[in-house]
Amino acid sequence: MSAAMSLPKPNAAALARGLAGPVLIVMLLAMMVLPLPPFMLDMFFTFNIAFSIMVLLVGMNTVKPLDFAVFPTVLLVTTLLRLSLNVASTRIVLLEGHTGPAAAGKVIESFGHFLVGDNYAVGLVVFVIMVVINFVVITKGAGRIAEVGARFTLDAMPGKQMAIDADLNAGLIAEDVARKRRAEIAQEADFFGSMDGASKFVRGDAIAGIIILFINIIGGLIIGVLQHNMDVADAAKTYTLLTIGDGLVAQIPALIISTAAGLVVSRVSSEENTGEQLFSQVLAKPAALAMTGLIIGVMGMVPGMPHVAFLLLAAGFGSAAWFIYQRQQLAEGAPAAAPAAALPATETHEVGWSDVTPVDTLGLEVGYRLIPLVDKSQDAELLRRIKAIRRKFAHDVGFLPPAIHIRDNLELRPSGYRITLKGVEIGQHEAHPGMFLAINPGRVSGPLNGTQTQDPAFGLPAVWIDAAQRDLAQQYGYTVVDASTVVATHISQLIHSHAADLLGRQELQQLIDHLSRDTPKFIEDVVPKLLPMSTLQRVLQNLLEESVHIRDMRTIVEVLAAHAPRTQDVNELTALSRVALGRAIVQQLAPGKAELNVLALDPALERLLMQTVQGGGESSVIEPDLAERLMRSTQAAARQQEQLGLPPVLLVPAPLRVLLSRFLRRAIANLKVLAHAEVPDARAIKVTSVVGGKA
Repeated sequence: MSAAMSLPKPNAAALARGLAGPVLIVMLLAMMVLPLPPFMLDMFFTFNIAFSIMVLLVGMNTVKPLDFAVFPTVLLVTTLLRLSLNVASTRIVLLEGHTGPAAAGKVIESFGHFLVGDNYAVGLVVFVIMVVINFVVITKGAGRIAEVGARFTLDAMPGKQMAIDADLNAGLIAEDVARKRRAEIAQEADFFGSMDGASKFVRGDAIAGIIILFINIIGGLIIGVLQHNMDVADAAKTYTLLTIGDGLVAQIPALIISTAAGLVVSRVSSEENTGEQLFSQVLAKPAALAMTGLIIGVMGMVPGMPHVAFLLLAAGFGSAAWFIYQRQQLAEGAPAAAPAAALPATETHEVGWSDVTPVDTLGLEVGYRLIPLVDKSQDAELLRRIKAIRRKFAHDVGFLPPAIHIRDNLELRPSGYRITLKGVEIGQHEAHPGMFLAINPGRVSGPLNGTQTQDPAFGLPAVWIDAAQRDLAQQYGYTVVDASTVVATHISQLIHSHAADLLGRQELQQLIDHLSRDTPKFIEDVVPKLLPMSTLQRVLQNLLEESVHIRDMRTIVEVLAAHAPRTQDVNELTALSRVALGRAIVQQLAPGKAELNVLALDPALERLLMQTVQGGGESSVIEPDLAERLMRSTQAAARQQEQLGLPPVLLVPAPLRVLLSRFLRRAIANLKVLAHAEVPDARAIKVTSVVGGKA
């Protein structure tokens, strides 16, 4: 009971606002069923006119369309109100029309007598003209503008979303501001789409008005002549005037509402309402006003023209032009003394560290045609692939890479993209949404029609084809992938090849924190007690530079804990870690218990290199002739190994491993250099080629 008593009482004002809508709809529907006295009809007709004027004024004073976002609903409600009044007035006209022009109330009588002068033929023409203006001109134009606006708004949504994400990533706006701007973009698209549909209500109302007009006239004639024994002429005049008055009372508010709809959807968003825009952009041009006055004055002096009207207007335009010109001159002269006072205000804003934006560790920049591939609102496939790439990288390599910040770049080609690492480009290519990249793995049975290119990840020959050739390309033996897969594969290949650069101090700290959850004491005993974090980072980066994963951090930390008291040399600690990880390294090259096929150095070449290392240590430099012979021989042996479908692995003595790995890595990207101590004793080795024989 106490919990129930503590519930807050509903706000009476909020409850009333919530019930206003349902009650209004019920009242409108009741008007179609329940008979209304003439006085109530007068009140409702007057309210309809007043409400339409209020809607027009609100529409003129909106700064942007979303300021009047409820307008499509207002169109529906006002249309329903007019139709309900038509039904109610039709009932009274047909039931009581024989009693005289005041049978349906004073409003209908006034419109029938005052506006059309008791001439039902004139009234009929005026009514038809108003319906044509409303139906053909205003409503149709407003509907077309809303349709085009909805289409352009939807087309521009990806670019706007990307701009918001770019501002958010750059730190120019906060998350709540970005969320609000995204909601405004979605609401804008919904508004124009709703306006496109709501314009059909007004169009249907105009058609219904014409049909109701003829039904009332024909029905009134039949009822007046047959039931009330009226003359045909009297019945035609009475019922036609009542019907036309009823139609005009309904069409004038409809015309006002349609005009408001056209104003709302046709205006360009700015910081000014419609009246202010009209004055600042049209009436504030003294030259245009002066020329208009001059032309009207010349026309007024032509014989036969109404001189008074033309010359009065010419004088009015000329006076307005002179008045506006004088005001502009005063406004331009006033700020002349202002800069001295305004200058200190600009100087008070000091440049601070908040103006310095950090460089993204990983970035993806796309041309405008690739925006749909990374647009969250379109459930972009590439975004899911990037998440999967980071997850697989963390599983394979052993640490979580930084997030990839995506932004559009209009300086790129429309279908181009660029991948950056710490602000520096590490890869770029093109991808064509809606097309497929057919990659030639080396054995295909026929050519394809398309744009020749290369696979960006591995440099294989490829061709961009349309969807119709996809099945044919697969039959020919091509590997066929879509644009999202092309970009994702390129990103995956680059982040794996730059894994060492991605392991920064922040990522290392996160890795240590992750390991400390399970074995906090074990990690603390090594870092920072025995080994500074910078040394650990360099050891791990050395391993990653040669594609050795660091998932087995327990083994790496155990090796460092055992040898850190004796040495702090990064290269020596790296070599010891490689020996401990030897089983995992070999497993990557020869899965299971398969025989490890390796390249070996010629004994004479090996002796020369050992002498070089012993003489200069790790900073040794190989003689140019010897280096050239070693490079050519290794490249030939590596190509032969790859043709056999085997990874190129060079097995060397431990003192030579670092020297040869650094020397050969740039020329032979896939070559792995292993030391004898890194190969487990139980693993069988087969030498497939000897490097360094006589040239």
